[in-house]
Amino acid sequence: MSELVSILIPAYNAQRWIAGTIESALAQTWPHKEVIVVDDGSTDNTFKVAMRFASKGVRVVAQANQGAASARNTAMNAAQGSHIQFLDADDLLHPQKLSLQLAAADHGLSTRDLLTSAWGRFFVHTERAVFHHDALWQTHSPVDWIVTKFTANTFMFPASWLVSRKLMELARPWNERLSADDDGEYMCRLVAASQQVRFVPQAKSYYRIGNATSLSSQKSEASLRSEMLSLRLCVEHLLRLEDSERTRGACVCLLQDKLGQFYPEQTELVDQCHRLASSLDGALVAPHERLHFKLLRSVFGWRRAKAMRSRLNNTKLRVRRTMDRLSPVQALAH
Repeated sequence: MSELVSILIPAYNAQRWIAGTIESALAQTWPHKEVIVVDDGSTDNTFKVAMRFASKGVRVVAQANQGAASARNTAMNAAQGSHIQFLDADDLLHPQKLSLQLAAADHGLSTRDLLTSAWGRFFVHTERAVFHHDALWQTHSPVDWIVTKFTANTFMFPASWLVSRKLMELARPWNERLSADDDGEYMCRLVAASQQVRFVPQAKSYYRIGNATSLSSQKSEASLRSEMLSLRLCVEHLLRLEDSERTRGACVCLLQDKLGQFYPEQTELVDQCHRLASSLDGALVAPHERLHFKLLRSVFGWRRAKAMRSRLNNTKLRVRRTMDRLSPVQALAH
């Protein structure tokens, strides 16, 4: 019970959620913890809201806007714990999350074991969180974990992890070149540096959805290039562990799944995907189009059809979030 856990919260324009996130960190039943919030140049009242918790021992650091990876690195540099808990500024932890994972770590696990937890998606009320068990919800070797992630097109979001300082040092800092999918790349790097990925099913974390700040759908060119760089790095992380027919096939599956975000307008990035797949002895096909999207695309073109699809999806999420907020939690019993 003596190990200190550092709970690291990068925040940008999160005034609406940050208080609840900090409260979920402070509510952890594990007694030895520190909470560090890094405000990454917010233009709202995120810093002021976070500072309300300074009297409870929360450290709040402000920096110019440099992106989530930079904010996490700043927090890591300030952390003193033997374990690191990442927590985005709108997500939440179950009160026993750390205690349950550290109890598992007490049973002869290596400091190079990466601990993960069950996690559920929620809008407003965690009582309504939906937990979708997938192929990553079990203990895996590093290679099997990454192969499963690539072939099943699934993931573990950062708050589900608990990372030892030893493993964090082996994985090195977050990649600040990445403005998009920095967590996906860091996840693969952590797993590749680990001895095993140990899933602790009793521990829980909560991933907030429907929190879009804009109905705009178009990713910037810089963001898309970041996604492509992340893909390349993730492929490299896996192949360094094992370069085989199955790992190459898994990498081609990943490229096929991600091709649609570039296709067809980002011709340079599409070509990069095809060349990378070819170097892995694979080939990509045009992304599958659902009928309604195919109709939109035939009328409005690819770019506008993608924008309309994304706006529609974001609108649906916002409506569901509003309904969840207005509906009494006790109604679940009926």
